[in-house]
Amino acid sequence: MIRRTFIRQTGIATAAISALPSFDLFAETKKTKTITILHTNDVHSHIDPFSPEDALHPNQGGVARRLTLVEAIRKENPNTLLLDAGDIFQGTPYFNFYGGELEFKLMSLLKYDAATIGNHDFDNGVGGLAAQMPNASFKMLSANYNFTNTAMEGLTKPYEVFIKDGIKIGVFGLGIQLEGLVTKALSKETKYLDPVEIAQDMSRILKEEEQCDLVICLSHLGYDYKFDKISDIKLAEKTRNIDLIIGGHTHTFLDKPVIVNNADDVEVLVNQVGWAGINLGRIDFTFNLDGSISNNARTITV
Repeated sequence: MIRRTFIRQTGIATAAISALPSFDLFAETKKTKTITILHTNDVHSHIDPFSPEDALHPNQGGVARRLTLVEAIRKENPNTLLLDAGDIFQGTPYFNFYGGELEFKLMSLLKYDAATIGNHDFDNGVGGLAAQMPNASFKMLSANYNFTNTAMEGLTKPYEVFIKDGIKIGVFGLGIQLEGLVTKALSKETKYLDPVEIAQDMSRILKEEEQCDLVICLSHLGYDYKFDKISDIKLAEKTRNIDLIIGGHTHTFLDKPVIVNNADDVEVLVNQVGWAGINLGRIDFTFNLDGSISNNARTITV
C-alpha cells in the first residue's frame, strides 16, 4: 500500500504573536532556534486507517502511519512537541472492547508530550478515564475541570512547561462545558470552571511567572459557533499572552491556522486538523536573532 502524504504549506507572515523573548536566549549560541509543534485532535479511537473503499478518506489515517511521520519529523528537528486536544476515546470497537487502554498505550508509544480532555473521554465515566491513566506516559492537562472528590483527582495538571533547545514552552488545557454533553452519572462531581478566566490566569502565570517564550492552549471548546458560546475564536479575542490555540471538538478541517487579534491586538494562531487522525498538524516556530518569532504551518494528511 502506498502511503499518500499531502502537505499544504502556508507561509504565515512573521508575526509578533507573543512578547519578544530575551536576547540572552541567544547569547551563547548566536543562532536561530526552531521549535516544531505537532498536534492531533478528536482521534476518536481510530487506530487503523480508513478502508480503501471509504467514500471520504480512503486509505487515510492510522496510528502506524502517524508514528512513521512523527519519527521522521523528530529526526529532522529533535526540538519537537507532540500534543493532542482531546476526544481520544469513543468511535470504534477498540474503545468498546478495551475502554481506552489501547489508545493511551499507543499515544505513549508515539511519545506524546501532553493532551487535554474532551467530552467523549468521559464516555466510560470519570472512573473509566481514571482507570486508564496509568497507561498514559504523557501529561494530561486540564485547567478548568475541578476533579475534587472524583476518581480523577490528582491525575491532571493545569499546565506544564517544556524546555526545548533553551526555549521555554508553556502548555495548558481547557475543556468544554459538560452539561448537555456528559451526564452527571458519568462526570460525577466534576466542576466546569469559566475557560476565559482560567485561560487569563494560566497565560499570565506561564508568561510572567514561568517566563515562557511560547504559550500554547490545548482547547476542546470548539473552533467557532453561530450562537453565543465560548469557542477558540472567542477565547483568542478575549484573552492575552496566548500564542497558539490548538483546538478540538468541532472536527474542523483548517487548511492553515487562522490568525485572530487578542485583547491586546496581538496576533494569535488558532488551528484544528479535523478528526480520526486523518491529519497531523505541524507548526514551526523560529526564534530569530533579532528577537522576533516567525512561523510556518503545514497540515499533513496521513
